[in-house]
Amino acid sequence: MTEQREASEDVVMTRIGQAVMLLHAGDREEARNRLGALWAELGEAGDPLHRCTLAHYMADTQDDPVDELVWDLRALSAAEGPAGERPAPPHGRIAVRGFRPSLHLNLAADYLKLKRYGAARDHLCRARAACDALADDAYGEGVRAAIGRLACRLEAADG
Repeated sequence: MTEQREASEDVVMTRIGQAVMLLHAGDREEARNRLGALWAELGEAGDPLHRCTLAHYMADTQDDPVDELVWDLRALSAAEGPAGERPAPPHGRIAVRGFRPSLHLNLAADYLKLKRYGAARDHLCRARAACDALADDAYGEGVRAAIGRLACRLEAADG
């Protein structure tokens, strides 16, 4: 039963990955359509890692900054929900908690685009505070560097 569950989870992540490949190839509309269909399939009871990952990438497919914000808020909600602390399975997937710094960083960037500087500062602070969940690896270094860059952009924009 556990092997069956892990196999089905891999199928979901594969489908998300396929949509992301479309997004990176420039087909935002098809990526948005596929991710939207998968979101409907997952529903509110879907695995938090799947919902968080899907909402994160769905945000990247949006043309309107307000829609992007809505999807990034959904990603954070999935990560912080009661099931968001699921343990890492044996094949090495990290817990959703490890995404929180990046999720708050994305929200800070969304709020900066919308010129909501107070909210941007708040999420930037939350991103920094959540950095203890990051490993000392390339991903962690990249998120920390992006936090620094966004802090500079926010300072310049906010005056």
